[in-house]
Amino acid sequence: MTTVEAHKETLDFQTEAKQLLQLMIHSLYSNKEIFLRELISNAADAADKLRFEALSDSALYEDDSELKIHVGYDKDARTITIRDNGIGMSRDEVIDNIGTIARSGTQQFLQSLTGDQARDARLIGQFGVGFYSAFIVADRVTLTTRRAGMGAEHGVRWESRGEGDFTIETVEKTGRGTEIVLHLREGEDEFLDGYRLRNIIHKYSDHIDIPIMMPKEATGDEKAEGEEQVNKASALWTRPRNEISDEEYREFYKHVAHDFEDPLAWSHNRIEGNLEYTSLLYIPKRAPFDLWDRERRHGIKLYVRKVFIMDDAEQLMPNYLRFVRGVIDSNDLPLNVSREILQQSKVIDSMRSGSVRKVLDLLESLAKNDPEKYATFWSGFGRVMKEGPAEDFANRERIAGLLRFASTHNDDDSQNVSLADYISRMKEGQKEIYYITADSFNAARHSPHLEVFRKKEIEVLLLFDRVDEWLVSSLTEFDGKPLKSIAKGELDLGELEDKEEKKQQKKIAKEFKELVKRVTDALGERVKEVRLTHRLTESPACLVSEAHDMGANLERILREAGQEIPASKPILELNPEHPLVLKLRDEQPGKRFDDWVEVLFDQALLAEGGQLDDPATFVGRLNALLLELSK
Repeated sequence: MTTVEAHKETLDFQTEAKQLLQLMIHSLYSNKEIFLRELISNAADAADKLRFEALSDSALYEDDSELKIHVGYDKDARTITIRDNGIGMSRDEVIDNIGTIARSGTQQFLQSLTGDQARDARLIGQFGVGFYSAFIVADRVTLTTRRAGMGAEHGVRWESRGEGDFTIETVEKTGRGTEIVLHLREGEDEFLDGYRLRNIIHKYSDHIDIPIMMPKEATGDEKAEGEEQVNKASALWTRPRNEISDEEYREFYKHVAHDFEDPLAWSHNRIEGNLEYTSLLYIPKRAPFDLWDRERRHGIKLYVRKVFIMDDAEQLMPNYLRFVRGVIDSNDLPLNVSREILQQSKVIDSMRSGSVRKVLDLLESLAKNDPEKYATFWSGFGRVMKEGPAEDFANRERIAGLLRFASTHNDDDSQNVSLADYISRMKEGQKEIYYITADSFNAARHSPHLEVFRKKEIEVLLLFDRVDEWLVSSLTEFDGKPLKSIAKGELDLGELEDKEEKKQQKKIAKEFKELVKRVTDALGERVKEVRLTHRLTESPACLVSEAHDMGANLERILREAGQEIPASKPILELNPEHPLVLKLRDEQPGKRFDDWVEVLFDQALLAEGGQLDDPATFVGRLNALLLELSK
């Protein structure tokens, strides 16, 4: 037998890990019993991973294929022990998984904490604390582990008081798996009680699909010997829906999603026919902090005939539904399935299509029957859903029906107007769904392009999320009604304008023909065209794009993202009824005329959210004109 080399070192926690440890102790103290749920959940994950790796290497079981989790306590030593015979960890894995937080976005997460304990506890739950929860009740934690397939001499012992550093050493460990010993803080003796621990396990971990064992409790004068199973140990998703309580569904969600809060809604389905699979899919109540992180994990666990295959199986859910959590268990896939096989599997394609339908069914049901819950969903995940029409052509109309927007109907920034709501309020003769995009709600709400629409009481959708530009490029119509930007192309309200108005517009165009030419000459290459408009009622001028050109807001977004976009020339539209434009018509050619034209152009650029190339010149020119007017 090989002897163990003494190899002990003291290492510092990663900075973020130190901060998280302190947060764990202070923010989650009011719900401290969750430490047992988290540690049992980790042990169950370790068992799942062993099952999966053993599919291709059965020797990893080391003649011990009966997977179990053991929970025990010692009143005299004031310790609680959680032990599993799962996959275990190597020395490097211990350092990576426990000494650091190997997740992108950690710093961003920590910066989002406020000091409000209730709110911070929710955020920490979204982050997924796992092992660190041990320090809620323990002032010293000792972890001993050995990875399956490695010799007994490759055992690893990790120990820390959670104060900034930890020790790690090589030890001998006969059995594979992990044992965690919690040395309890003063005042935490309530957990040195078998019935208390059993109640916590029943409450949070009854659904864990491997046995959780505890020492039998003595009854009366009889001395108890041996262990007993304290959970149901059946995969919850395989049980009939009518046998599962809402509380069991909620606790399973917390296990599978590593979330502290209850889910918003769930859908449990068994599909039989050409394909056989079971899905249990959850909508979280709040968006995780890393929802927009490109390296974030998807939330679906894949099982084959109750055998865990992989976490975050991105092939099972499209990107715009990346917030969905849960499990899918297939009877048709091979046990040795790989990520490469998943990418080319018709079975996976069918399961994905079916699961997407179930999620959309669930969201449609929420939107129809529980608007308050749907509003909660939309506030967290609305921007992600707006990615859907471009990504999922087959379900584009259904996704569009789930979208919500702000509009001039309510005139506030609440996104609670559906496209169906809009259509139900369309004016007689109105054939298009009007919208405007901007980089903020106020920029959209106060856009000069809205003026004639407000005058005629025509509703306009106010789109101010960055993703909205991509949304409207892929969602061009809904329920047979085209979507039309009010900041692109010439304004044609069709039947919403009467013949007299159109006749008057033609008459005015002749009267201002000379002015339009002079303004065009003054601006030269800065504009594609100058023309009169009837879309303005209060502003002297505005900028618009050609109907099929890229909008100014999208141009700005792409430039901010570092993309090189060829500059497009806007169209300047003048309001012939505005006093400034009337004054300009009477102005003689020369420098003052040119200055007035430049000021009108720059004002129009600012009003639509643009930036001036030379703000100082604009201010100087405006001040000079104001001084002249004051004489």
